[in-house]
Amino acid sequence: MDSKDWILQNDLYFNLNTANEEMSKNEVDLIQQIDKAKLTPDKHIETKYGLGTIRNLSSGCKTLLNIVKHPDKVVNVEECGPNVLKVIFTMDNIKIYMSRPTLFDIPDDAEIRFNNSDIVIGGRGYNAWWSKEYERREADDL
Repeated sequence: MDSKDWILQNDLYFNLNTANEEMSKNEVDLIQQIDKAKLTPDKHIETKYGLGTIRNLSSGCKTLLNIVKHPDKVVNVEECGPNVLKVIFTMDNIKIYMSRPTLFDIPDDAEIRFNNSDIVIGGRGYNAWWSKEYERREADDL
């Protein structure tokens, strides 16, 4: 994969690209669900803290919108909190990047493919894969 196929800096990518795209009803609902923010037609957000621009969304919300709007790209999810990760792990056919395991409940029926090859099911499979990965890294002195 080429670097253009990756989104590593979600805030920057969102502010320069995704923020300028039209938001679907589903995406407006995600903004409401994650940040409790209402998107106005002129791309402002209304929150309990007041009015801001779409660029004032949380990093987790921006990451989620980058995933939804750009399913062809591998998106770094390391800045996401459990509220966003919970949504991400219910999505189909997405590509995400994490350099370490995350501690939250993964749905039992979530099918996860690591490195475009190993496929595991649910939290048990996820944790077992990471255990093997740490053994591999130790053996390879990484």
